[in-house]
Amino acid sequence: MSSMTYQQKSLDGATGIELVIALYDGAVRFLYRAIQCIEEDDIRGRRLAVKKATDVFMYLQARLRPELGARPAEALSDFYAAMFTMALEASHAASKEQFLEVISCVRNVREAWAVAAKDPMVARMLPRELRTAEERFRPSTSKPEPYDGEAVGSRWQA
Repeated sequence: MSSMTYQQKSLDGATGIELVIALYDGAVRFLYRAIQCIEEDDIRGRRLAVKKATDVFMYLQARLRPELGARPAEALSDFYAAMFTMALEASHAASKEQFLEVISCVRNVREAWAVAAKDPMVARMLPRELRTAEERFRPSTSKPEPYDGEAVGSRWQA
């Protein structure tokens, strides 16, 4: 028998964007776990769940590529920082409502990634470690152009 978990197998062959979406899904699961821990009065479990969710936000923030799109990278960096802070505040207050607000924000951005997943140019902008082997070694017919910022109406705000 293989020692791989179902989750590991389900990500086998996933594109880089699908891996980013999976990270968002993981953060949401951890945040729901924190809510469950509030209901069970499990302080240690809540803190662990929040730590895992904030680890996801820090990981995603650390892998932003401003050289390919400074404004979107800055907006995402601000978003991850806000989600980090909001998750910590929700944990400190032991507030299900605050956790639900963080979950709602994360889901909104997750859906934007799901839409972006349909654009082949987006996959080329992912950090190398978030690309699948196939994506890393696929011959590129054209170099992705740096983002000019025209399509972004405003920065994300908490």
